[in-house]
Amino acid sequence: MVVTTPGRQDASDPYDRVGTEVVHDIFTETATRLAGQYLALADASPDDSEGDRLRERAMRLLTLKRAVPADDRAQLTAYIRLWRGELEALKGVAR
Repeated sequence: MVVTTPGRQDASDPYDRVGTEVVHDIFTETATRLAGQYLALADASPDDSEGDRLRERAMRLLTLKRAVPADDRAQLTAYIRLWRGELEALKGVAR
């Protein structure tokens, strides 16, 4: 995404009709859902090393979530896309 003028994003911004605060909320909620999915998979895993790997992945994701600036729409939307893709890929795995 490219900022074309202050406060306006280009057409590739899927959240162009909402403020950055809302995009940050979506980012936070998506990260929380994905971390929860990793933890659910870790708890359900019969393999301790796989469970540990998934727990570590959840912790790295939450650390990354804290590192992304709340006003950086480009990073926020990029991670939302990435994490939603991961959630979709994991959709049936924890069942």
